Amino acid sequence: MTDPLISPEKLAISLHDVVLLDATYFMPSDPVAARAAYDALRLPGARYFEIDKVADHSSDLPHMMPDAVTFGAAMAALGIDGSKPVVVYDRSVNHFSAPRVWFTLTAYGVPDVRVLDGGLLHWQKLGLPLEEGAPTNTATVPVKDWVLDTRRVLSGTEMAEVVAAGTRPIIDARGAPRFQGTAPEPRAGLTSGHMPGATNVPFDQLTDTTTGQFASVDQLETLFAEKSGTDTVLTCGSGMTAATLTLGLARIGQTGTIYDGSWTQWGRGTLGPIVTGA
Repeated sequence: MTDPLISPEKLAISLHDVVLLDATYFMPSDPVAARAAYDALRLPGARYFEIDKVADHSSDLPHMMPDAVTFGAAMAALGIDGSKPVVVYDRSVNHFSAPRVWFTLTAYGVPDVRVLDGGLLHWQKLGLPLEEGAPTNTATVPVKDWVLDTRRVLSGTEMAEVVAAGTRPIIDARGAPRFQGTAPEPRAGLTSGHMPGATNVPFDQLTDTTTGQFASVDQLETLFAEKSGTDTVLTCGSGMTAATLTLGLARIGQTGTIYDGSWTQWGRGTLGPIVTGA
């Protein structure tokens, strides 16, 4: 099994042999602030992956998986053709957005994609090199055809079938109050609660609050014990932090499928039941 994480120490000695992607994303969505943060400080040579732009713009749901044409054009512009490993990072305290980019690339078949353990903050703590100012790395590659593994992503209709069947594990990455229905959803018009049969592993439990590093294999096996299994489905608020759980499952040798619309879609109450409680 190949670990989907890479340590800062290992990355530091191979910076020129990888394509670096900065996946900074702020909630609520603020693309201007995210881009400014990237421009101000980043890993040397990093390119900026704009999550809301490399997405399905025909959907009224946020940052849904892009179609093959959109994805292929983005990869060419970012200099990704599969010939070099790709390393993704963000500047959150809890691996908030980098796993979503890792998931998108791996679902489209990009080989050897890793997430930087601890992200930019851990990199900074170790005193490793950083870059400021306008980026200079603008190299592109020819557009390549990438094919989405549709088994990795579920639509709303497919998710409704999964919930009705009750045969696949479903894990929700939102915080416990939102999952239990005791706290309102941040997006207007959504009912609080969760899907019948779902269990809860808040995504921020996968990051050590002291070091900022991702949970160990032993910790992950404990977190997912009796919750994950064959064909586990991951969901969250909008398909973002479900990828953090998917990354955790990958660390323990399991493959996860993301319900892309997540609670932004299911919480509208049109696809299936909504329950509350633990």
